Amino acid sequence: MVDTENIRENKMNLLFSPGQLLPVILICSSGVALAKDEVQMRMVEEPVNMGQWNNNNPPTDELTPKVKPSNFSGPPHLKQLLGKCFEVVENSYKYVLCPFQNVTQHEQSHRWNPYSGILGNWYEWSIENNTFLAMVFKHGDNCGDKSRQVSVTLQCGTRTAIVAVSEPSTCNYAMNLTTPLVCHPHAMLVYPTLTKPLQRKWDDLEGRLYREEVTKQGYNKMLHKIFEEAGLVMDPTIAPKAIENPAPEEQSFGNLETCQGEYNTLLREVERLRKLVNIDQIEDAERPADNIDDPIYDGGNGPSMEYPDEHRDRLPEIDDPFADTF
Repeated sequence: MVDTENIRENKMNLLFSPGQLLPVILICSSGVALAKDEVQMRMVEEPVNMGQWNNNNPPTDELTPKVKPSNFSGPPHLKQLLGKCFEVVENSYKYVLCPFQNVTQHEQSHRWNPYSGILGNWYEWSIENNTFLAMVFKHGDNCGDKSRQVSVTLQCGTRTAIVAVSEPSTCNYAMNLTTPLVCHPHAMLVYPTLTKPLQRKWDDLEGRLYREEVTKQGYNKMLHKIFEEAGLVMDPTIAPKAIENPAPEEQSFGNLETCQGEYNTLLREVERLRKLVNIDQIEDAERPADNIDDPIYDGGNGPSMEYPDEHRDRLPEIDDPFADTF
């Protein structure tokens, strides 16, 4: 049985002994049974968030995409989603989907530096068996040696809303978006969205596959080219167009000596310009004034508005329209 009275007496001795604060702290956290009025301290360890945005403005006002989104493509009736955004909060993160624009993630936390980032920019469609399977958003924020990306599957629903978000693998996200725009059985067919010339190309390709004039692998490659022409998928060999954000040019110096040298050069240039300004001022002061004998010239200070009486006859007579007013 623990002698709590001896423990209390020992602690009081330590507490009132000079320089013995540290032993008191150690005893309080040692796990020995304490008096009922004493409270043990509990430390909560929380991982540090190294997010890149820390301000009071909405996160979407600060995020800058690396590339431009692709042009709109796909079923024409989905244009109704252009310019709209849908959001959902899951696991302390808010996900915002702007169809044919981008997908962003914002940490809903009171941390000093909550994370917000771009998960992907609109890139292309995932197509299989003449059907639009999902919208693919690529080239999001960096995630190690790769970029984040999102696959958004469209499902029939009574309203347009994000109903599920997951991360099947690191930095690869999946979303389900319900919308009444895809409830028709033919709403997500690829063939009707193609132009007539591209439809004829596809028809011809189907015939060649039927006659075994092309392998299945060759068929898939040529069909991908047709989809590329339609703008439904991107050529994987061509990099997306980056957004140019030229940073202001700043000169840096490798060491103090180089910096001091540049500083002295600037001082010499300033001194040279000052001398030029002084020379111009001296020349202006020494230059004789023109029309010095003109009675209406005011000593080099510009034309005078006061005309001598003997020269007033030079002025034309002008009727005063207000003469009878006053």
